[in-house]
Amino acid sequence: MSLDLHKLEHLVAVAEEGSFTRAAARLHLSQQALSTSIRALEREVGVDLLDRGGNTVTVLDAGNALVEDARVLHGVARSAVQRVRRIGRGEAETLRIGHTPAVTGEEVAALLSRAHAARPELSPEVNQRYPHELTQQLVDGELDIGLCRAMTGAHGLVRNVLTHHRLHVAVAADHRLAGRDTVQLAELAEEPIMVWGHPGRSGYTDLLVDHCRQAGFEPHVRRTPIQGTPPVNAVLGTDCAAFVTTAPGPAAGGRVRVLDLQPPRFVPLYALWPQHTTSHARDAFLATAAG
Repeated sequence: MSLDLHKLEHLVAVAEEGSFTRAAARLHLSQQALSTSIRALEREVGVDLLDRGGNTVTVLDAGNALVEDARVLHGVARSAVQRVRRIGRGEAETLRIGHTPAVTGEEVAALLSRAHAARPELSPEVNQRYPHELTQQLVDGELDIGLCRAMTGAHGLVRNVLTHHRLHVAVAADHRLAGRDTVQLAELAEEPIMVWGHPGRSGYTDLLVDHCRQAGFEPHVRRTPIQGTPPVNAVLGTDCAAFVTTAPGPAAGGRVRVLDLQPPRFVPLYALWPQHTTSHARDAFLATAAG
């Protein structure tokens, strides 16, 4: 059997809107046409996808499974169309890279420099994205690869470790530790630690918290209100320390000091990409970036 992408789009809209009325308005369809489409889809797959009882629409487990796959299928189809158009028009392939704020621009540039040395024809387009945006754009086929620290691979995405980076500690230039070159991890037990995501909801924050726990203390974490800026900037105007991958020494125009962390601790750099899509530029990047 085959699945109609239009019917799948209709199911996704109903699931996301939680209402036939809102979904029909979003799709510019009549409610009757939308309901008929979903009924036809249910007949095709042979099971109910929605519970229409009461005043609300509830997506059943089977419906949620199909919605999850539908998002992936739409992304694969979009990538296939973009690829065939590029080939048909004789256009060069662009590698669309997204990275979370936890991965610095310098780290991305270092990976691209290595890739360019092996493949000078590689043409990258790099943009910073928050984790939820990165995941969505990868699934939707709008990005070829995503770089992150500790995001889990969403349904339809492949995740692989490219490399590991050593952690250091950033403090403001007027912090009591700023005059030092090295700090022991256990010495941060009484320091407030600045993080970027909520503990329990951010894989990277949880990874940093785990490093502290392994050193024998529960960190006093604060979430930075300034999101999306270079990680070393998180400590500006605060009494906090922050774990960063920036090299030791002055940073942020001398307003921040980065200290060597002992014993050495490392964090992974992951690559995420949509499964079942083809990108020769991505293959070339991955072949040179791993290490």
